[in-house]
Amino acid sequence: MSTPIKRYARNLTAAMAAYVGVLVGTLIGLRALPDDSLLRYVIAPLPVLPAVGLVIAFVRYLRDIDELQRRIQLEALAIAFGASALISFCYGFLENAGLPRLSAIWIGPAMVMLWGLSSGFVSRRFR
Repeated sequence: MSTPIKRYARNLTAAMAAYVGVLVGTLIGLRALPDDSLLRYVIAPLPVLPAVGLVIAFVRYLRDIDELQRRIQLEALAIAFGASALISFCYGFLENAGLPRLSAIWIGPAMVMLWGLSSGFVSRRFR
């Protein structure tokens, strides 16, 4: 495994561990607070803070990899961004036709999944 990937894996693991820890703490805190507490609005978004570490880890990874790998990641991100936008637009129209409303929290994981799939697809072109 190359050095940039090792560094990315370490940073990603640390950020994910922090995210899970803060998420669990947030869920416990929210259950302990009354529904009308304004503190719920302070506690609920706290898992976003360690998620910033995920973004930082990825940007550092992009800076560390070679030009070809950077191009692959850029194309994969472009595909994932476009596909996520089209899928969310389409589903929004389908909600107007009667499909159940989905929480916006699923957009991020969908983008990551589409980025992973498109990374594999794009990297095959350069083999």
